[in-house]
This record gives sequence, C-alpha cells and structure tokens, in this order.
Amino acid sequence: MKTTLDDILESFEFLDDWEDRYKYLIDLGKELPPLSDAERSEDHKVRGCVSQVWLITSIEKNTDGVPVLIFRGDSDALIVQGLVAIVTAIFNGKTAADILSIDVEAIFKKLGLQEHLTPQRSNGLRSMVGRIRADAEAALAAA
Repeated sequence: MKTTLDDILESFEFLDDWEDRYKYLIDLGKELPPLSDAERSEDHKVRGCVSQVWLITSIEKNTDGVPVLIFRGDSDALIVQGLVAIVTAIFNGKTAADILSIDVEAIFKKLGLQEHLTPQRSNGLRSMVGRIRADAEAALAAA
C-alpha cells in the first residue's frame, strides 16, 4: 500500500461527511496487497476481532542492526479491511522501539474513529494494535 498516514489524515480532514469517510476506508482496504490462502491461517489471525483479521509480521534489521517491523494484513469485512490499512500505515516500516512509543490513541482521535466505530470494531482495532505492540516487544527482546 502506497498511502501514508499523512495522506490518510489529510483525506479525513477533507472528507467532512462520515459516509464519505467510510467509502474512503473501503477504498483504502482495497489497496492492501492480498494475502495468500496459506497466510490466512489461524497463526496469523488477530484474536478479539469480530470480523476475521489476519496480520503478518516480518522483521528486518536496518543498517544499525535495529529491528524494523513490516506488516501485511487483510480482513473479510470491507470497513475492517480499511482499518487494517490505517493500522499498517501507522506502524509499517518502523523500528520496534518507535512502534512502542507511538500514541496511536491520539491518531485515532484525530481521525475521529472512536466516535464513529461500533464497539466491536473499536475492540478489533485495539486487538490489532495490541498484536503489533506485542510483536514489537518480542522483536526488541530478541534483538
């Protein structure tokens, strides 16, 4: 996905109607590269999401030998797929330490997600972030 967090924030500011923002979320989700059937396994499923969500984490080392996490994800629900796109835009390509320091709640607040998502989708969003942070902690511990 080539859309950055800054692009998403700018689009959300431009779109003042939540129906348009939901359409944009769906479009974002469609930008995600598809996962193979093998990648849509129980091992990659995010627990705590009502919809099915899969998250693949790869760890690379930057030139300083610091772990950098790369995320790919998908969902069987269109709006949730858009939320996966937002979460991966926030965290993808960041060091494990940076991931743990990001104030994701502030970003979600800026996007207005808390007020416009169902409680189930909000819980799923928190589950995705929790999984990403757990992967970052594991990468730091292994480094």
